[in-house]
Amino acid sequence: MLKLVDHDTFLKQLNALFESSKDQGSVWITHKRLSYNKEETAMKAGASANDTREYPCLLRVSDGGKTKFSTTVKSSELEKFYHLYGTFLKSSMTTLRKRDKKREKQRAEQAAARKKKLSEPIVIDGPKRGKGRRRRQRQVKAALKQQEALNKIKAKEEAKGKVAP
Repeated sequence: MLKLVDHDTFLKQLNALFESSKDQGSVWITHKRLSYNKEETAMKAGASANDTREYPCLLRVSDGGKTKFSTTVKSSELEKFYHLYGTFLKSSMTTLRKRDKKREKQRAEQAAARKKKLSEPIVIDGPKRGKGRRRRQRQVKAALKQQEALNKIKAKEEAKGKVAP
C-alpha cells in the first residue's frame, strides 16, 4: 500500500531504504506531474493561460517489494525540496557499483585491431599455378572480403551523413 507522507518523513524513509539496500537490492524513484481528477491537461502555451491551477510534483519510492511511499511537492516549495533532495542523493550514491571498464577497454582494443587490419592492404603474392597456388587463392579471397567490409563501412558513414543534417 502506498503511503503519502510529508517531505521530512519522505527523506527519512528514503534514507532508511537506501541503508537497507546498501549491500543488495534496488530502489526505484519516480517523478510525475500530478493532475486533477485524472483528466488530461493541455500542455500547450495557449491552453495554460486559462488554467490557473497549480500542479504539484509527485515523487514515488519503492524497493520493488512491500515498501512504497510518496510525497507531493507544490511548485512554490519545489526549489527548497529539490535542494535537500539533491544533497541527500549525492551523499547516498556512494555505494553504487563502478562500471566494468576492463571489458569496455578490451572491446575497444578489439575494434581498433579490426580497423587497423582493414586499413592494411592485403599483399597478393605467389604463383597463379603450381606450388603456393592455394595460399594465393586465400589471399585473393581475403582481399575481396576486406573490400566488401570497407564498402559496407563507407555506405554506413554515408547513410549517417545523410540522416544527421
